[in-house]
Amino acid sequence: MKNEILLVMPVPFQIVGGRLGFDDQTCAGLVRWAENFERVIMACPLIPEHIAANSETSITWQAIADLPCADRLELVPLPYTYKGPDFIKAYRATSKLLNVKIQECQYLCFALSGVIGDWGAIACLEALKLKRPYTVWIDRVEYEVIGRTLFTKESLEKISLKHLLKNILITYPLLKPYQRYLIRHSQLGLFQGQDCYSAYSPFCKNSYCVYDIHTQKSDQIDSSSLNLKVKSILQGEPLQICYVGRAAQMKGPFDWLRVIHRLCEAGVNLKATWVGDGPLLSEMKALADELGITEHIHLSGFVGDRSQILETMRKHHIFLFCHKTPESPRCLVESLVSGCPIIGYNSPYSEGLVYQFSGGAFVPINHWQNLADLIIELNSDREKLSKLVSQSALSGQEFDEQSVFQKRSNLIKENLI
Repeated sequence: MKNEILLVMPVPFQIVGGRLGFDDQTCAGLVRWAENFERVIMACPLIPEHIAANSETSITWQAIADLPCADRLELVPLPYTYKGPDFIKAYRATSKLLNVKIQECQYLCFALSGVIGDWGAIACLEALKLKRPYTVWIDRVEYEVIGRTLFTKESLEKISLKHLLKNILITYPLLKPYQRYLIRHSQLGLFQGQDCYSAYSPFCKNSYCVYDIHTQKSDQIDSSSLNLKVKSILQGEPLQICYVGRAAQMKGPFDWLRVIHRLCEAGVNLKATWVGDGPLLSEMKALADELGITEHIHLSGFVGDRSQILETMRKHHIFLFCHKTPESPRCLVESLVSGCPIIGYNSPYSEGLVYQFSGGAFVPINHWQNLADLIIELNSDREKLSKLVSQSALSGQEFDEQSVFQKRSNLIKENLI
């Protein structure tokens, strides 16, 4: 075995112009993996064409063969099996394939995401059979995500009975003990953000809090732009509020609108922008109209130009977020890199991002009224807000893609020997 790593991840392949492709951020990550290993074998589910044709359009797909490291990559498409019968049918052949690939590689890193269709978990089981040490990678506390989103009124009104029963009878009760078993037997645990680290590290003998980000050092806000932003705040210009992410239940879009409404009622002169599409975007527009705040907000929909997204954050005074689940969203990191303080619902993840240098302020989850009051206070105390802006830029300097991938790769090499 050479200096090769096998990655089994839930991020899907898609056919792009007759070739295997990934979303642009995963492609960027592949380039970074290839900087740290002689060869990278990537095993992921392949989205069937009929599903891909009906999938969301807010993803920028890229052919993997066009990457500069393509000659050092091996792509292993796996079955897309998130239905029980499909998973059972594909299990034997896929587990054998993973077994073979495990034997070919010196280093192993498997992402855990669920129960049915989670080939990363199956790769862990195959590694255990072969008595091979492996790394587990987790980027959100999935059982908490299910618990907080599945049993809400909005979700129960839309979800099919079949899907509801699957989650209640299989996924939800099995996921926690299943993941804990695989984590306990791992050699190394890489948990993205403090939420994941707090939830999973007690079950891993060797665990680290890491981050999965795709910003470069060149993306960090320059001193001139930072000074202009601070100046605009201190001169009393209208408060600029933004968010970047999907209009989905776990992102709290309706709480976000209610905060804006309360600010408008309090007489705050503001302009708020939500960048991103999603299943609830039309409902957001309807609620904004109902609340009478359409003149104060801009729901831009999908923006594919990443530089434009970062520029939006650089120009805004506050990044307002209402995340309702324990995940590790990259948008908070990108906001800090852009010198835009993160103001929203508290969590170990968000607090951990600004632990050293500050640059954020938080209230308990679901307390959108308190969140609005916090922003009203910051709008009145522009000195305090400008200080948060400077602190956020300082916190953002801790995060760049090359450094975090190098750190993660070094941990794998040091612990899987």
